[in-house]
Amino acid sequence: MNIYIFVMDRFSEMCVLISCKKTTMGQDVVHLFFSHIWVHFGLPTSIVSDRDSRFLGTFWTCLWENMDMRLKRSTSFHPQTDV
Repeated sequence: MNIYIFVMDRFSEMCVLISCKKTTMGQDVVHLFFSHIWVHFGLPTSIVSDRDSRFLGTFWTCLWENMDMRLKRSTSFHPQTDV
């Protein structure tokens, strides 16, 4: 069964529908993002999602890995991670 990922740019109000399987994981969504969204909108400054935080965490981690960058996560009052 196919479902659709709905992506909308809030500035231009342009939307893209991407067909995918119901069992699509975060890593798979990153590949769909690069092939369908990146070419139109570039890197998002924010994401609004109805999925859980684990999915978004996996998505962001895989996205940065595919861009050959390291995502350094930090917490409040720990400036040593800013290096």
